[in-house]
Amino acid sequence: MNLTNVALILALIAGAAFLFRPRLLASETWQATVTPLASIIGSGFLVAGPLLAGLAGNWAIAAMMVLCGTGYLFGSAIRHNILNVEPEIETGASRTVRIIERASELALALAYFVSVAYYLHLFAAFGLRFAGVTDTLWIRIAATAVIASVGAIGATGGLDALERVAVSAVGLKLTLILGLLAALFIAGGVAITQGTFGWDAPLPDFQMHDGRVLLGLVILVQGFETSRFLGAAYDRQTRVRTMRYAQWIATAVYLLFFLFITSYFTGAPITQGDETAIIDLLRPVGVMVAPVIILTALASQLSAAVADMNGAGGLLAESSGKRLSVKLGNLATAVAAIAIIWATDIFGIITWASRAFVVFYALQSLQAALSAWRAGQRARAALYAFAVLLALAVVIFAIPAAA
Repeated sequence: MNLTNVALILALIAGAAFLFRPRLLASETWQATVTPLASIIGSGFLVAGPLLAGLAGNWAIAAMMVLCGTGYLFGSAIRHNILNVEPEIETGASRTVRIIERASELALALAYFVSVAYYLHLFAAFGLRFAGVTDTLWIRIAATAVIASVGAIGATGGLDALERVAVSAVGLKLTLILGLLAALFIAGGVAITQGTFGWDAPLPDFQMHDGRVLLGLVILVQGFETSRFLGAAYDRQTRVRTMRYAQWIATAVYLLFFLFITSYFTGAPITQGDETAIIDLLRPVGVMVAPVIILTALASQLSAAVADMNGAGGLLAESSGKRLSVKLGNLATAVAAIAIIWATDIFGIITWASRAFVVFYALQSLQAALSAWRAGQRARAALYAFAVLLALAVVIFAIPAAA
């Protein structure tokens, strides 16, 4: 067994020992952090490497920094709204505030329905691949069963029950990621000592098309907004603080990952939109990398779907004026996701879901800009106005990676 595999196994053991400690699992702060974190480090974690390798070569880590910074800007706007706009809505906000809020809720509801269907469709596809099953019908049947199971948990146990699933899935996912990072770190160290380490991939011929694809990759760091709709379980300060924690942890994971994998970029064409391309990219690291990546994909998709169902249930409860409970909101989300699985081409409409997320960010940034302006915070209002323009640029010009 080579050194990278040993490092991977030791990191898995250490990660599991830390992340599955009863004290951590029972921590309210960790539970509130897990829901946004689960969604931010979703399946995009594995897609990001090959996509940015093809788009930016050795500058991929810089591109990832820009994407994480953009996500943090949108997150800042949502945190401002949690602290300043939510109280207005609860005590009787102006017509303008209520219209913007309702429009953003409608955009996000659509995005959540599709994202839950998308994540669990991928979960079923990866799971069935172990058995060599690739038939679309069986994938849809399996996805329906998984969605129905998660929906039943959410409908009977509500936010707490789904959070328990998310905490376990995120713990597993982060454990696997730690193992993968440890293996990459040791492999890089070995390459340095042997004089074979280097970032040799040339910068691709960057075209306008590539810029439009890069704009669309903002969706890779989506998920922090779920904190906005966890008000049934956590106070405002807790949601704001833990959203920051989630974004900090996700940013650290993404940047470390890119720091370690860039040396494996060769400049050879990578099929965009192929979620399994990361396996071939990192195959030289060791024989255990492929199964760890597949397990990470399964944990990522399950945790992201549970997080988005949590967000959707809270959103539907809030937008209905509490006439619909969070449990019924989870059930409605599951029904809508199952309908999407059977009625549409899930991989085609995910592009529209991505745009719906960014429309939500644009509206929330507009809400934050107006709120800051009313409070006399001119610099903050200008920052959030810039976020609105950035989100609109993504909605108008971004194209999917496979386009």
